[in-house]
Amino acid sequence: MGFFSLAAMTGHAPAETRPIRTILLATDLTAASREATDRAIDLAARLGARLLIVNVLEKRRLVGGGSHERVDQARTEREALLVKVVRDARAAGITAEFLVWEGDPGGSIAAAAEAEGADLVVVGTRGRSGAERMLLGSVSDHVVRHAGCPVLVVRPASRHADGA
Repeated sequence: MGFFSLAAMTGHAPAETRPIRTILLATDLTAASREATDRAIDLAARLGARLLIVNVLEKRRLVGGGSHERVDQARTEREALLVKVVRDARAAGITAEFLVWEGDPGGSIAAAAEAEGADLVVVGTRGRSGAERMLLGSVSDHVVRHAGCPVLVVRPASRHADGA
């Protein structure tokens, strides 16, 4: 998969083929998002693209979700995990950096893709369906609908990759 083509994926030739220079990896840093992380690193290496890793702190989950963790503590913990992902990417010869955004995950990922000029977003999904999806929503669905660039949604190899 040395060449990524939107035409190959959709069966339609786009009016203009943009090279993929920046890949935005949206990750929640769970085991379920590991497959998307691996895929983004592989794509960036094959395409010679820059990898921008984005994690979103959802304050309402920290404050209202029963967590007693402060936002600054959560940010510090996530930054340590993101540094590891950056190291993995750089070990593969990729230019990589990370951002931590605060807000709604779906909207923040789409906004980060726009602000950073991403040519492709890679996001994982837990593969929820039915009532669970209706109640909890889907970050990946939101990103697909609102991002201004193509989105690659990666399912985990196992539906139980997040420990559920």
